[in-house]
Amino acid sequence: MKFVIAIIKPFKLDEVREALSALGVQGMTVTEVKGFGRQKGQTEIYRGAEYSTNMVPKIKIEVAASADLAPRVVETIQQTANTGAIGDGKIFVLDLAQAVRIRTGETNDTAL
Repeated sequence: MKFVIAIIKPFKLDEVREALSALGVQGMTVTEVKGFGRQKGQTEIYRGAEYSTNMVPKIKIEVAASADLAPRVVETIQQTANTGAIGDGKIFVLDLAQAVRIRTGETNDTAL
């Protein structure tokens, strides 16, 4: 099993969610986060005054997937979230040692 974490631009969330659902992903966790990478923040105008922010709003998507499905999940997120502009985000893939469905006690791939 793999744990896929993707940090993407907020306006791409619906597209990514629909693409992952079509792929067969049955669940995901979505969190609004802030951070920076090579962008080093951004300049915005608020009430006529320009100011600089060090943290850029992003969306973090977490998906637990079988080892067979994980490469397609990564590819789907990469293709769907890509705008070609700086700040498109990152995808991280971690090994997932165990998963347990609380309601039924199912474990690992059957819990997903």
